[in-house]
Amino acid sequence: MTTDTATDVFEEHRPVLMGVAYRMLGRVADAEDVVQEAWLRWSGADRAEVREPRGYLVRITTRLAIDRLRHVKSRNESYVGPWLPEPYVTDFADTVPDAAERAVLADSVSLAVLVVLESLSPLERAVFVLREAFGYPFADIAATLDRSEAAVRQLAGRARKHVDERRPRYEVDPAERREMTERFLAAAAGDDLEGLMSLLAPDVSLVGDSGGLAKAPVRVLESADKVGRFVHGAARKGVPDASFRFMEINGGVAAVVLSGDKVDSVFQLDIVDGRIQRVYIMRNPEKLLSLPVGR
Repeated sequence: MTTDTATDVFEEHRPVLMGVAYRMLGRVADAEDVVQEAWLRWSGADRAEVREPRGYLVRITTRLAIDRLRHVKSRNESYVGPWLPEPYVTDFADTVPDAAERAVLADSVSLAVLVVLESLSPLERAVFVLREAFGYPFADIAATLDRSEAAVRQLAGRARKHVDERRPRYEVDPAERREMTERFLAAAAGDDLEGLMSLLAPDVSLVGDSGGLAKAPVRVLESADKVGRFVHGAARKGVPDASFRFMEINGGVAAVVLSGDKVDSVFQLDIVDGRIQRVYIMRNPEKLLSLPVGR
């Protein structure tokens, strides 16, 4: 296999490798580092011995991601305030024609699921990602992790049970989420506290991630009164030269707030029975650098 051919093969599988690495790590920069290291391993390997490039590359990427995840977990222990995964731009509607496959991919990269995955062990997370998001057979996962198939099945069972018990069940209809996001932003920007409160479920919660580098709640806010008044107060203070863009982020519609040509924050909502059940706000500037807007 020539160098040019090796590059073409790697680029063909890069989206899958990035998808695995990001779901494992929840950070775009860390995922990109892992994929780059996988490329270095691939370019230096004896590729004549590789029968199935995709499987080989996924195996390398998964193992590198496990090693990186162990380091990231220790780093997150000192994180200031609630932690959310770094916003990840997705375009499943354009790249995945099958609706069922699109739904699985969107769910596996959603903020709600990635937050739950943070509480899994690195091995459990790897098994969950490979099995649930990408449909890998247990035998292939066992080979990837150098574990027995029986052990992998046990890891998969524990991971699935853990995620099912802790993952909130939200409606993810794109049109409804877009409409509710527009109404939410309009009420906040229009100083309409009553209108804002009417959109919120009584037990709504708000998770704000700033990493201590921007203004955001240092704890999860719970109840319509607390969430509504916080959003209303923040909107009244305003963002200089503010504008909004809608993007598909982590498999769902999100609002990107710009201050001039700089990303100020990202909002995403989870909806249940026509009311906002959870508000995610990303304000950590280090996690907003990868968004392809205002750059």
